[in-house]
Amino acid sequence: MTDEKTGIMTKRNIAIEAANRDAIEDQRVEIVERKGIGHPDSICDGIAETVSRALSKLYLDRVGHVLHYNTDETQLVAGESVPDFGGGEVVEPIYVLIVGRATKNYDGQRLPVDSTAIKAARAYLRENIPALTLETDVVVDVRFGQGSGDLKDVFGENDTEVPMANDTSFGVGHAPLTETERIVQAVEMQLNSTYAEDHPVVGPDIKVMGKRENDSIDITVAAAMIDRYVADLEDYTDAIEDIRTFVTDVAYKHTNREVTVAVNTADDYDTGSIYLTVTGTSAEMGDDGSVGRGNRANGLITPNRPMSMEATSGKNPVNHIGKIYNLLSTDIAESVVANVDGIRDLQIRLLSQIGRPIDEPHIADAKIVTDPSVTLQAIEPEIRAIIDNRLADVTSITRRVIDDELTTF
Repeated sequence: MTDEKTGIMTKRNIAIEAANRDAIEDQRVEIVERKGIGHPDSICDGIAETVSRALSKLYLDRVGHVLHYNTDETQLVAGESVPDFGGGEVVEPIYVLIVGRATKNYDGQRLPVDSTAIKAARAYLRENIPALTLETDVVVDVRFGQGSGDLKDVFGENDTEVPMANDTSFGVGHAPLTETERIVQAVEMQLNSTYAEDHPVVGPDIKVMGKRENDSIDITVAAAMIDRYVADLEDYTDAIEDIRTFVTDVAYKHTNREVTVAVNTADDYDTGSIYLTVTGTSAEMGDDGSVGRGNRANGLITPNRPMSMEATSGKNPVNHIGKIYNLLSTDIAESVVANVDGIRDLQIRLLSQIGRPIDEPHIADAKIVTDPSVTLQAIEPEIRAIIDNRLADVTSITRRVIDDELTTF
C-alpha cells in the first residue's frame, strides 16, 4: 500500500479473515447496556475527558505541543441526600477527585495545570448535571503527580511526525450496530436530550439495558427523577408511564421485532420506595463512580462482542494506545461498513507494540461475516485499502479528540 500522506510504500500487518461465528443478529441472546451522562461512572468519564482536552489545549497554547499527562483515574465518592416531593436537599456533598499525572513545569515555565483541571470539571458539571448546586452539592479536588520525563521521545518531541506507542496494548471496534444496540443508544441519547428538554423531571442519570432473546427485545430503563418537579406519587407514576411510552416509540423506529419496555423496576409504590433524587443523579445518594467502568469507546457495553478493558476517557490523545486504538478501531469498522457492500458484521482489533509508530500496529486483525451472496475474497482488497488508509491517518484521531469531535464513552 502507498501511504496517502507521504507517498511511501508501506506494508502494514493487516489480517483479514472470515469470522468463525454467527453474526450477532443470528445469536439467540444479545445483551446491550448504556450508562447515561449522569451515571456516576459516566460523570467520571466526562470529567476526565473534559479535563484531558483542557490540558491538551493549555499545553498547545503555552508550549506548542501536548506534554505528558493522563487523567484517567478520576473517582467519585457519592454524597447523601434527602429527596422529597416538591424538592429535598443534599446533606452530604458528592466528592470528585481528579487523579493522574501532568507536566507542571516546562522549559522554566510553571503551568496552571491544577486550576485548569478544576475549572474544566466544574464547567462540565454545570452543563451536564444542571440540577446540581455547585457551591454546596459537590466538592471537586485534584491530585496530579508529575508527568514522566522519560516519555519525552515517545511523544514525538524529537521531530517525529508519528508518535511511538506508549504501551503494548490493543483496541477493539465493530460495525454495523445491531437493532438492539441502536435502540439502547437511541433511547438514552433521546431521553437525555429532546425528551429531557420538554420533561425536566427526568434527570441525566439514565441507564438502559437491552436484552434480545430470539425476536423479542426487552428494554429496561432506570431513570433518576428530580423531586422538585414531582408533586406526589401519582405525579411520579404518570411521569414513569410517559417515559415508557416514549421509549417504546423510539424502539419501534429501529425494529419490527416485539418490544417490551420497563421503567424503574425497583420501585415499590406500596412502601413509597421510588427513584426520586434531588439532583438527577444517583451520585447524590450512595452510588460511587470511576473512569472506565461504564460505556466503551463506542458508547455501549456489549458483552456479546470482544471489548477492551481500557479506560478510554482521560488518556492522553497523542500516543496513548488505550485511547487512540479504541477510537480508531471503531472509526475503521464504521468506515469499512459504510463504503463496502455485503458486510453483515465486522470486528477489528488493533494491537500496538511499545515504542513502535502508532500508524504501524503490531497487527490489525479484521474478522468479517458477509452476506450469503458476497464472498470475502471479492471485497477483501477494498477492506484492506480502507484499513491501511485509516492507519496512515491515525494522527487525525488526536486532533479530533482535542477538538471534541469524538466521544469516548
